[in-house]
Amino acid sequence: MPSPKATSREVSPNKPGIPPAWQIRVFALVIVLGVLLAYANSLNGPFVFDDTKGIVNNETIRSLWPLSDVLNPPILATGAGGRPIVNLSLAINYAIGGLEVQGYHVANMLIHALAALVLFGLIRRTLLLSSLRQNFGAASQWLAISVALLWALHPLLTESVTGIIQRTESLGGLFYLLTLYALVRSTEAGNSRRWQVFCLGSCLIGMATKEIMATVPVIALLYDRTFIAGTFKAAWQARGRFYLALMATWALLAYLVIINQSRGGMVGFGLGMSSWDYALTQCRAIILYLKLSFWPNPLVLDYGAEVVDRIAAVWWQGILLLSLVAATFWALVRRPMVGFVAFTFFSILAPSSSFIPLTTQTIAEHRMYLPLAAVLVLAVMGIYARGAKWIVPVALVLALVGGVATANRNKDYHSVVALWSDTVEKVPTNPRAQANLAASYLDEGKWDKAIEHAQEALRLKPKNVEARYNLGNAYLRMERFEEAMIHYRQVIALDPNYGMAYYGLGFCLVRTNQVSEAVAAFFQAHELRPRDAKILRSLASSQAFAGQLDAAITHYEKLWKLIPPDTGVAMEVAGVLGQVGRDAEALDYYQVALRLKNGDPRVRFSLALTLLKLERYATAANEFRQVVSAYPDLPEGHNALGLALMGLERWAEAAREFETTLRLNPHFSEARQNLDRAELRRDFRR
Repeated sequence: MPSPKATSREVSPNKPGIPPAWQIRVFALVIVLGVLLAYANSLNGPFVFDDTKGIVNNETIRSLWPLSDVLNPPILATGAGGRPIVNLSLAINYAIGGLEVQGYHVANMLIHALAALVLFGLIRRTLLLSSLRQNFGAASQWLAISVALLWALHPLLTESVTGIIQRTESLGGLFYLLTLYALVRSTEAGNSRRWQVFCLGSCLIGMATKEIMATVPVIALLYDRTFIAGTFKAAWQARGRFYLALMATWALLAYLVIINQSRGGMVGFGLGMSSWDYALTQCRAIILYLKLSFWPNPLVLDYGAEVVDRIAAVWWQGILLLSLVAATFWALVRRPMVGFVAFTFFSILAPSSSFIPLTTQTIAEHRMYLPLAAVLVLAVMGIYARGAKWIVPVALVLALVGGVATANRNKDYHSVVALWSDTVEKVPTNPRAQANLAASYLDEGKWDKAIEHAQEALRLKPKNVEARYNLGNAYLRMERFEEAMIHYRQVIALDPNYGMAYYGLGFCLVRTNQVSEAVAAFFQAHELRPRDAKILRSLASSQAFAGQLDAAITHYEKLWKLIPPDTGVAMEVAGVLGQVGRDAEALDYYQVALRLKNGDPRVRFSLALTLLKLERYATAANEFRQVVSAYPDLPEGHNALGLALMGLERWAEAAREFETTLRLNPHFSEARQNLDRAELRRDFRR
């Protein structure tokens, strides 16, 4: 191939037939439609796996303001923790549609489609640079769409697109590609400041999105040396200050890594997994990734956290991987264009697939989101360069096949049980998959199956906290409270900060009439999960039941500020306020409840009783009349109306209401006494 020129400028040559601009638009439309069709059946896929911590239980996405909260997600918000831009995108989704899954899936599809478009543009413009135009320029657009479609529709990327929280990969990949694309555009326009600023902005935002961005400043410089300037010296002389600015964005990534404590103690050294064992495991992982790139079957959501601790277990993978790495460095010198693509593959994988342990998942298909593009570029371009001109139509057919396979894989995501059943079938020794399948069976009310898989998870990993917690939940739902409490207490012994185990224990204690102990358990759960409305409500109601009324009111008022107006909570807090004589405040909550329930007679009755206690007899009488109109056979309603009428000194009307009460319930002794009083006053007035 000819050497790249230091001052190359790309100008797309005119071709007969369809104008290049229209051709590009048509290709772009094909890419977008391909993505939408392949992922159309994913729209109703439920939240799964890390979606629970990253989205469902992530309080920082509940509001777009203050922005400082949105850009500071909790460390344990899996997928979003330490990644402010990802969290912001989730907050925008929540602002639009709450926890309706369709909006999140649509956003993931659009992000992926946009990334595919940028990849198409990057490949096309690269092939039209002077260093490659002679060999690939005439077919640049066809080669670009072949790679882009193969990548966009590849089944290996399903987890990254259909798994909602895995937009960390697609967003990070998008900004990575945008950074390189903007670099190319800036050099086409003679070091355009506008495109350089865009490049820097994309790089900076990407650093707050995903750790794979750590390598992009180096890859950008290497791209310049390989395809544009020809040497590192020429690239640095032409754009040295720009690359210094690009490298300065590392400061943001370093800051995020430091303040987020190595992603909540899940990434880094000294976490119970040696760097050597992790590196051995990555020998297996990377070779598996390459195999799945060409034959994406079977695909697995969760491979678990097992590590390889013996060289003998991965000897051939290690030799193959070392050979590929050595070939990459040789190519960087002798075949720089091939070397660049191969080096990019390894560099993007390096943060997650080298020697720095990621303790939660040692192998994960979503890590191949962007590296897969490098594999496909090498495959398509390499075959085409050797004269196999049929590679383009074959690639397009394979892309179509990939799209069908992707749509088929999405079917596994239609049900949480189906997805974890598929995972357990493929990796039965994964204790986390067994525990998650148990939890999904719990949600479907299949207690026996839940217990079966939770026990299997504990057999595989005796100290599996999630499996033990799921066993407790299964026995709780079966109302086997003593057995449930045993497992909840074992969870707490293993992990004293497991707030939901305290909550489950508290619930069991309530059901076994150990109210004081339940209050203590709920209080501990609240301390660990202060913004969990379910826990806070249970704490307040148990305190009220235990007679700790002032403490209950305090927690009910805290709950009221935490949640949208709720009828049940309003009724509960009003009832407790009434017990301590704060009837005027109780009345406010009853009025809210009545408004929320559209005038429900039962809520109206409670409100009217409070009005009666406040001696607001006329208003109380009006409310009671509406109650007895809705429930004419309710003795308590007629008796209460009679009391309100007595307060208004309308003795004859009151007596008639008490008579109605006694006709409906002759044993209503209070109504008998009230009737005697009303008749006495009525006769006295006469």
